[in-house]
Amino acid sequence: MTAEASRAGADEEPAADGERPLDIALLTYKGNPFCGGQGVYVRHLSRELARLGHRVEVVGSQPYPVLDEGYPGLTLTELPSLDLYRSPDPFRTPGRDEYRDWVDALEVATMWTGGFPEPLTFSLRARRHLRARAGEFDVVHDNQTLGYGLLGDIGAPLVTTIHHPITVDRQLELDAAEGWKRRYSVRRWYAFTRMQKRVARRLPSVLTVSGTSRQEIVDHLGVREDRVHVVHIGADTDLFAPNPAVPQVPGRIVTTSSADVPLKGLVFLVEALAKVRTEHPAAHLVVVGKRPTEGPVAQAVERYGLHGAVEFVKGISDAELVDLVRSAEVACVPSLYEGFSLPAAEAMATGTPLVATTGGAIPEVAGRDGETCLAVPPGDAGALAAGLGRLLGDAGLRLRLGRAGRERVLRHYTWARAAEGTVAHYREAIARSAGEAVPARPAPRDPGRTAASAGVRHESESRATC
Repeated sequence: MTAEASRAGADEEPAADGERPLDIALLTYKGNPFCGGQGVYVRHLSRELARLGHRVEVVGSQPYPVLDEGYPGLTLTELPSLDLYRSPDPFRTPGRDEYRDWVDALEVATMWTGGFPEPLTFSLRARRHLRARAGEFDVVHDNQTLGYGLLGDIGAPLVTTIHHPITVDRQLELDAAEGWKRRYSVRRWYAFTRMQKRVARRLPSVLTVSGTSRQEIVDHLGVREDRVHVVHIGADTDLFAPNPAVPQVPGRIVTTSSADVPLKGLVFLVEALAKVRTEHPAAHLVVVGKRPTEGPVAQAVERYGLHGAVEFVKGISDAELVDLVRSAEVACVPSLYEGFSLPAAEAMATGTPLVATTGGAIPEVAGRDGETCLAVPPGDAGALAAGLGRLLGDAGLRLRLGRAGRERVLRHYTWARAAEGTVAHYREAIARSAGEAVPARPAPRDPGRTAASAGVRHESESRATC
């Protein structure tokens, strides 16, 4: 019996779109909302789906998602893994009494041989869980697991979000790898991307967060164009909002970097800071993320003598994060590539002026250079330094860009809009599964296309410790 049939004739309030409320299973193999975009996506989308009147059960593994409280239709079901990458004991060997079945053995064996097992093993556990509860959900929404276990009959129609192809991360790490041993290690770690490519091609409905990601899903993963749909995500504009009561700290630059990987471009920002400080001695950087003890970023901090000018903070609350962004004179997104860039949207929503690269989909979010942000080429420390120095030295420009940035986010990038668009695709998937005709949907206008064509060209997430 389907979820709809089980409630046939029930007297219930319609959802915000006037239709019957849906029972949604939202899957996430990694749910930490403070490290990486997957947990942020699940937290905010689940809340907005519940606000629209739907029942959302988040099914997640460690680190478990943190959901907003106060929504009766929003629940969390824990689907535990062996949590092999947990802090402070990553890559641990579990005790004999921890093994429950063959999936656990597969998880450990893959880790021992240098691979990343979680997308596959979570999908296998999720399949078992969903099939045991067949008929309880109207739709299953997978958040980029892309594992073999989610193919075939899982008890409800499947919709999948792909934020961007992880093959992009893989290539950037290979490009930065030194020596054959490091390159072999990167290839082995990212072996799961072969599975994700095969699974993606067989999916009936794929959502993604930007026009750039949509094209890369088609090009890199081979998914048919008519199966990939853009639903922009956004910022929590009630939380990330200007507050004149929070004083700005002169020279403060803030950025978010959830992992010390080439993709995030943090090393170029550290190099840029060294240049900026020759003209703006008060300039300093606050990084929301874990301090690296080795690697390119740590080496750059040491090389340029920036220990007192670069601070790393982690584990802060939402309120502390927002106030930190508000206190900065400039926010920066130095990434070589982003499938969307939540940090850019959140900084703009607070009214903090932004310097951002043109990597991936960032121009779709940040907008035109000189109108809603300052845009620079990815991987160019000199250009970053020039943009940061220009903003630090021009209070009028900071004010203008900050106001324009918030207006852009309010128009295009909010979680309420994301939830409404997602529900429309849920209903299409349900109708398609039932054999009903699905009307053609006009292609959405891409607010970033004009930014991309105006002079800047477009050039999350296997973080085991997140």
